[in-house]
Amino acid sequence: MGHADTLLAMGGAFVAAAVLARLGRRIGLPTIPLFMLAGILLGPHTPGLVLVRDAHDLEMLSALGLVLLLFYLGLEFQLDDLRAGGRRLLAAGGVYLLLNVGAGLGFGFALGWGLREALVLAGVLGISSSAIVTKVLVDSGRIGHPETRLILGVTVVEDIFLALYLAALQPVISGAEGMGETILQAAKAFGFLLVLAIAARYGTRLIGRLIAVRDNELLVISFLGAAILVAGVSEVLGVVDAIGAFMVGLILAGTPSGPRIRRLVHPLRDAFAAIFFLAFGLAINPADLVSVAGPVAAAVALTIAMNVIAGLFAARLYRYGSGPTANIATTLLGRGEFALILAAMAATAGLDGRLAPFIASYVLVLAVLGPILAGRAHLLARVLETAGAVRPRRRGRTSREERPSDDREPGLPDDEPAEPSEAAAARSGTP
Repeated sequence: MGHADTLLAMGGAFVAAAVLARLGRRIGLPTIPLFMLAGILLGPHTPGLVLVRDAHDLEMLSALGLVLLLFYLGLEFQLDDLRAGGRRLLAAGGVYLLLNVGAGLGFGFALGWGLREALVLAGVLGISSSAIVTKVLVDSGRIGHPETRLILGVTVVEDIFLALYLAALQPVISGAEGMGETILQAAKAFGFLLVLAIAARYGTRLIGRLIAVRDNELLVISFLGAAILVAGVSEVLGVVDAIGAFMVGLILAGTPSGPRIRRLVHPLRDAFAAIFFLAFGLAINPADLVSVAGPVAAAVALTIAMNVIAGLFAARLYRYGSGPTANIATTLLGRGEFALILAAMAATAGLDGRLAPFIASYVLVLAVLGPILAGRAHLLARVLETAGAVRPRRRGRTSREERPSDDREPGLPDDEPAEPSEAAAARSGTP
C-alpha cells in the first residue's frame, strides 16, 4: 500500500468517525456502535465504497486507540468512590459481576464453542461500558439521582475486575502449553501488576515530581511516552498491553498533574479510540452477522434478565423503590469498549471466528437498545410494582426507600442527592 493510499485511508477513517459522531449526537445514540457500523459498511466485505481494504492498515492507530482508552480509564479511576461506598457498594458490584459474568460463562459453555471462547464471553456479557453508562445518565438527566452514585460505583468495581480478569485471561487464551506454563505466565502478569500497584500506592510523590512541567507540550510527550512504553513492556511480559497503560493512568492520576493530563489526553483518546472501533468493524463480514443472530438474541435477553435481578438485589440492599431499581437495571445494560477489547484479544489468539461477529452484533444491539430502555425505565418500574418485586414509589415526594439508608456516605444530608465525581462524569464523552 503506497504512502498516499495510507494517508487517504487514515484521513477517510477520521472523517467518517467525525461525521458519525455528529450523527450520534443528533439522534441520541452512543458513538461506539456507529463507529463499528461505519467500519462494517465501508470495509472490504460490503459492496460499494471501500474505505480501507485491509484492517491491518490501521493496526498501529487502532493499537494506540486501545492504549489511550485504558490509560484514560486509569486516570479517571476513583478509588475514593469505592472507599466511600463501603461494603454495600462492593456487595452490589460483586453480585452484579457474579450474575452477569457467571451467566456469560454458562452461556459460552452452552454454545459449545470451546473453553477459551466461553471465558471470553464471560467478560463480554459481564462488563458494562463506562462510556455508554455515563452518557445515558447525562442524557437522561439522572446525574443528581440518589441511585447514580451506586451505578457509577458499580462501574468502578467493574474496572478493578477488568484489570484482574484481563491479566488472568491472557495466558489462558494465548495458547500456553500445559498448566505449568499457564501458571508461570499468570504469575508474571500478576507480578507485573503488583509492581505497578506498589508504584501507584507509594511512588506517586516521586513520579509526580519527575513528570511535573508547566509546558503542556512537554507534559503530553511525557505521559504518552510513559503509557506507550509500559504498554510495550506489558506485551513483552505476556500481559495485555492495555493493562500496562491502565496502571500508568492509575499512577499518574494520583499526582498533582493528574487533572491536567486528563484534560490533555481526552481529545487524543477520542480520536484514536474512534479508529479502534472503526478498525474492528472493518474486519467484520456482514454475512457472518446473520449466522450468529440467534445466539445474539439469546445473549441480549439473558443480559436484560441478569440486570433486572441485580437491580432488585441493589434495591433491597439500599432500600430503593421501583423507580431507582428500574434505572439501575436499564442504565447498566450498555456494552461497548471492553467487549471489543476482548474481541481483539480473541482475534489475536486465533479463537473461534464466530466470536468477532457475535460480539459486534451483541454490542451493536445493546448499545442501541440500552439507552432506549433506560429512557423508558418507568415502564419496567410499573411491571416490578405490579409483580410485587419492589415497593412502589410514594407520590409527591421522594420515599425513604429511594434514598440510601442511614449509613450512606458521610457529609451528604438525606435530602441532598449524591453527585458523581468530575472524572466519572467525564466518561460520557466519546468513545
